[in-house]
Amino acid sequence: MPYLQALAAGLLVGVLYAVVRVDSPAPPPVALFGLLGMLAGQAALAAAL
Repeated sequence: MPYLQALAAGLLVGVLYAVVRVDSPAPPPVALFGLLGMLAGQAALAAAL
């Protein structure tokens, strides 16, 4: 449930930034995909052990 709440909050803030036309302070998408890969690797290793 906390993941869905965090996702919903992020989406809401993203929409507000788009409406106000403010650049997001978030890292570029490439960095976010890197973080996703790190989490997937960590989860895969935990599942294998």
